[in-house]
Amino acid sequence: MTDPYSILGVSKGADEKAIKSAYRKLAKELHPDKNKDNKAASDRFSQVTQAYDLLSDKEKRAQYDRGEIDGDGNPRGPFGGGFGGGGPQGGFGGFGGQAGGVDLGDIFEGLFGGGGAARSGPQGSFGGRPSAPPPKGANIAYNHLVSFTDAATLTPQRITLSDGKTVEFKLPPGIVAGQQIRIPGKGQAGPGGNGDAMVTIKIGAHPDFVRDGDNIRMNLPISLAQAVNGGKVKVPTVDGAVMLTVPPATNSGTTLRITGRGFTGKNGQRGNQLVTLMIHLPTDQAELKKLSEMLSANISAGSKSGA
Repeated sequence: MTDPYSILGVSKGADEKAIKSAYRKLAKELHPDKNKDNKAASDRFSQVTQAYDLLSDKEKRAQYDRGEIDGDGNPRGPFGGGFGGGGPQGGFGGFGGQAGGVDLGDIFEGLFGGGGAARSGPQGSFGGRPSAPPPKGANIAYNHLVSFTDAATLTPQRITLSDGKTVEFKLPPGIVAGQQIRIPGKGQAGPGGNGDAMVTIKIGAHPDFVRDGDNIRMNLPISLAQAVNGGKVKVPTVDGAVMLTVPPATNSGTTLRITGRGFTGKNGQRGNQLVTLMIHLPTDQAELKKLSEMLSANISAGSKSGA
């Protein structure tokens, strides 16, 4: 990942407000709901979200500015990536049967007359003690940013490993930020086999949605006419837009439920999307006056018909 400041188009001295403003502008432009089948926009959206996720965290931003972590949030270690073993195959100086190019088996055979005494005990050990299993290679830690939508829908993820290869993994039900996912055998090599990749999950922010447990909340602006008369309104969800019925005479602040459009819980059941309706009045004075006259006429007509 490149410099998060450059991705958001802000300077290194930008304050939190400027960073948030830049993110919201780019997120609305690049959001997958507005760029169907546009992989470039989707990739750019992920980069923008990851950059904002880092810069909005004061501690992470300070670590990045000091050069302690890279733009993906991974440590910039003094030895160039990964954790664990110092020598080839995760051993110490290649001590995995050979040391400095010398076969240890040949040394033992020379000391004990062809190796019979060296392997006299059970399990090929000395004095009958079973030998310890050879150690596995070290695990390698990774950070991976998952978009809000992918986390809610449990979309399979891909991550690039330290050797440049990519691997796909699944998100478990009930996924939360900070959770670690183990990918077996994708760590450093060792005498007893490869270690594992340990992936720490981050979940990106969304310009419209907020997570509430397994539910998703959002505010939806509607017109005064829609609130008074009711009708169908289009609502974005993590699974695509749906039509929602607004009952007549709906007050601002009313919350409606869309079943099964939230996060998948640990029990495998999906939460709901909770939509809070917010009446939005027109800012144009002429339109506002016209709306007021229309409502007054409707009220007057209703009074006469009731009389």
